[in-house]
Amino acid sequence: MQEDKLYEYAVIRLVPKVEREEFFNIGLLMFSKKENYLRIAFHVCPDKFQLMYHTLEYREIQEHLDRFRNIATGASDGGPIAQLGVPERFRWLTAVRSAVLQTSRPHPGKTKNLDATFERLFEELVK
Repeated sequence: MQEDKLYEYAVIRLVPKVEREEFFNIGLLMFSKKENYLRIAFHVCPDKFQLMYHTLEYREIQEHLDRFRNIATGASDGGPIAQLGVPERFRWLTAVRSAVLQTSRPHPGKTKNLDATFERLFEELVK
């Protein structure tokens, strides 16, 4: 019988005017320490982005997301934080910050299939 895997996830939010605290969900980050698992995905609809936040540059947001991805995946060009272990990278990415890109607080869960759960959560919370 397949054992349940513990995981945490956080929703990645675009907060164009931090002082107003308005946001919309644009991505998902999922972590499992025991499985050494860290997965990230984004979906930023350009039309929705322009409709809601025409003062921000779409290209600039994409660059910030690329940096987030490089850290999450441990890419060699992701800087010193990307070279840390999976748990440290997840904690750094989900740290409370006052910035255009923020994450929700981490939420725990259990699953038998991390990838299937990631896909389900991404569909429910982001798309």
